[in-house]
Amino acid sequence: MPLLVTDYSWTQTDSVVYISVPLKGCKAEKVDILSTDEYLKVHFSPHLFEAFLFEPVDDVRSTAKVGNGVAVISLPKKTNKIWEHLMITTYDKVIQKKIREKAVLKYQEKLSLESVSKAEKQHAEKKYALETMMKLEKEERDSIQKMKETEREKTTSELAAWQLRQKEEAQLEHQSQRDSQNKVKVMTDKQDNGCLDQTATSEAKSKKKQADLPAPRLAASIKVTFTPRVFSTALRESRVPEEEEWLKKQAEARYAVNADVKELKDLKGNEKNPDWLKDKGDKCFVTGDYLGAVHAYNLAIRLNRKIPALYSNRAACQLKLRNLHKAIEDSSQALDLLTPPVAANAAARVRAHVRRGSAFCQLQLYAEGLQDYQAALKIDPHNEVLQADTQRIRDIIQGTPFY
Repeated sequence: MPLLVTDYSWTQTDSVVYISVPLKGCKAEKVDILSTDEYLKVHFSPHLFEAFLFEPVDDVRSTAKVGNGVAVISLPKKTNKIWEHLMITTYDKVIQKKIREKAVLKYQEKLSLESVSKAEKQHAEKKYALETMMKLEKEERDSIQKMKETEREKTTSELAAWQLRQKEEAQLEHQSQRDSQNKVKVMTDKQDNGCLDQTATSEAKSKKKQADLPAPRLAASIKVTFTPRVFSTALRESRVPEEEEWLKKQAEARYAVNADVKELKDLKGNEKNPDWLKDKGDKCFVTGDYLGAVHAYNLAIRLNRKIPALYSNRAACQLKLRNLHKAIEDSSQALDLLTPPVAANAAARVRAHVRRGSAFCQLQLYAEGLQDYQAALKIDPHNEVLQADTQRIRDIIQGTPFY
């Protein structure tokens, strides 16, 4: 049976009631506060403070500050007037029970609405993040394509200019030959008919000179090709050994077959495909069928134990099912497979760290959870949600008062 707190104190103004409840050495994180428009409860085992309020209050704007050994609750009044008492004077247990049950139902409805609102907000944030990522990727692809087109046009124009210069040089050289032939013919006509030998010698020299001239240069085309790259970074900026090791692991994961597949000989069609089972598990998770998702991931892992996304997604299901130790184990297995750390698996490593850190925090192992959130923040330092969650864990570890 809880010990009722009687040494509380309260003050009021026309619009607000302030209640101070001593915590008797209890830590702030172990204090449970429930407040509605007619009822207030402050529970810190084994003590209990319970108030059936004299007048209705605005529970939406009500606040509570816990710290320094005391809980201070601010209750805005719905009607601006001075109360004669803090609580109603009736001691009828039936009436108190009805008020208490009504308060619990209202509090549960409030939590349910907050949960739905939070889920919708998270879905909207994920959708926005996905659309933003797709937009950035499209802009990057368009930029790369534009650069390729620019280089191709530049190369084509340079080649055309080179061909034009070659053609002009050939025409000038041909014209020079024709001028030289004309000069020789004029000089020959002016010579005396008695100088036939000299004329013959000149013609022979002219023919020899023409024979010694090189032929016009031939036109040609230059073919330009671009080196294919699996990763988006330039080759000179890439971490080649790590990227090759990651690609090797991905290839092994696609073709690896576990020894116990022989036991799964009754599977048919797509049931033997780990990728199909992963998609099925993802669909179950989206619809809230977390047990069905776990079964699909289990079967996919039996078929192929080297796909990190299977372990990471199963860890997310275990978090929903409150199997926190299994969530930590699956997240750790996913991180072991997500090596070496390269740009291609950065997002997957962030998800695995956050899921393991969340499981640690729900087990009240905040120091271990903080390490995982810091590791995720190191990979994605500009993620505002990660920054806020990491700071919240630091505040809990340092015992900072919360509201």
